[in-house]
Amino acid sequence: MRSLYADHVLERLQFVTEGTLQQRLLTCMQTAIAEGVFPRATRLPATRDLARELSVSRNTVLNVYENLMAQGYVTARTGSGTWIAEHLPEGSLNSQRTPEAFSASPRSLAAISKRGASLLGHANASPYQWGAFVPGAPDVTQFPHKLFSQIQARLSRQPEVDRLIYSSNGGCPQLREALADYLSVARSVRAEADQIIITEGIHQAVDLVTRVLCDTGDTVWIEEPGYWGTRNLLRINGLKIQAREVDAQGIVPDLAPRARAPKMIFVTPSHQYPLGVHLSLERRKQLLDLARKHKTWLVEDDYDSEFRFAGQPFPALQGFEPDAPVIYMGTFSKTLYPALRIGYLVVPKSLAQPLRIAAAELYRGGHLLVQRALAEFIQKGHYVAHIRRMRKLYSQRRRFLAGLIARYLGPAFMPQASHEAGLHLVIHLPAGCDDVAIAALALRRGVKVRPLSQYYMLPQAQRGLLLGYACVDERQCQDAFGILKACLVEAGIVKKEGVERG
Repeated sequence: MRSLYADHVLERLQFVTEGTLQQRLLTCMQTAIAEGVFPRATRLPATRDLARELSVSRNTVLNVYENLMAQGYVTARTGSGTWIAEHLPEGSLNSQRTPEAFSASPRSLAAISKRGASLLGHANASPYQWGAFVPGAPDVTQFPHKLFSQIQARLSRQPEVDRLIYSSNGGCPQLREALADYLSVARSVRAEADQIIITEGIHQAVDLVTRVLCDTGDTVWIEEPGYWGTRNLLRINGLKIQAREVDAQGIVPDLAPRARAPKMIFVTPSHQYPLGVHLSLERRKQLLDLARKHKTWLVEDDYDSEFRFAGQPFPALQGFEPDAPVIYMGTFSKTLYPALRIGYLVVPKSLAQPLRIAAAELYRGGHLLVQRALAEFIQKGHYVAHIRRMRKLYSQRRRFLAGLIARYLGPAFMPQASHEAGLHLVIHLPAGCDDVAIAALALRRGVKVRPLSQYYMLPQAQRGLLLGYACVDERQCQDAFGILKACLVEAGIVKKEGVERG
């Protein structure tokens, strides 16, 4: 017999017809909680039970519960399930709404375009951006904020007029010059300052190049698995996405595409995201030959190449050959802090002027005072010094986490790729296990890992967990890892005693 919760949700679902099933189910439960239909401080059904009663996948219910928790509608109590919060979050649906108010929900959903609904249906950005084990989160507390603030304050006392108006030339000239010098030495990038366009991060860079260089329906290749943010931007810009497998040498290109060749190929050659492999010399040559033959652009995302802890750094694909058909993207989100919102493009000379004009038309760039401060920060050697300090810190934290994995889980769970770079590790789980459910269980206990399967576009996804370690000191790491191990034991992935080696 179905629970009253399931009966109510099934009834309400008939009236919410727009959006994905997960969106519709979330809307129904938010409304029921806000209206008091589901009383506060009462326990919700277990995800497995509710999924069975609604005839939906358990992953769908897990994701809904996770969203409800992130928004403050529910809380988790260790050992006793998920409970409706006693106090609803500010900005939640009005708890005093009349029953008729629910009918407004379908109308508001209907106002969303098909493109918008597609974006919302594939949204994957986590509300959790800090703590154990958020992947890709740098330790923002270690940035020399006082020093940077002093530079900003001095420049702000008598700012030049051209720092206070819109940017129409690709960003602060001094920052573009500083980047050209830095990238030529640190990443072997071939670029002059005029080839650099300052953006508000990788997302804006991807949006800019696809809007200007691609038409609706053009084919693009992405890595499989790969960064969901790039995938969603390509989808909303109307491009036909083809996922290309990643093996131990990086992306596997189709060297003789029978269908239309891709307009762009998106790659992370220095440190593939999320698996961590690097693009081999042979594959680099293959991609460059393919791009030249078919007039394809290679879009290189060099998101965290500064953090390699052993061996020789892998140079950028952009500088591999003269006049390579490569658009290079970088960001300060990992090296400094994400809220800075400064990234950059290095583009071939033929594209520099068109993309600068397009960036000014689309985004009306600004933040020129901050960009000027960052230029000075780089030119005076503070940037390189900060990277050197963080590289040492992250190397220690990475080694500590890898030791915990080896000791308490065993070699079968160790990352398959070299783990001497980046800001996260991937532990691989047995095929067929539910990494989404394990991640949701860990989140309810305060540990924020990401399921590897969510980085795949196609269904034959590997299972695993991404563990970010950069913003976690050793004590926090030890405690959080103990909780994660308990989740793996509860899921039947690891024996209770674990694998402990002396």
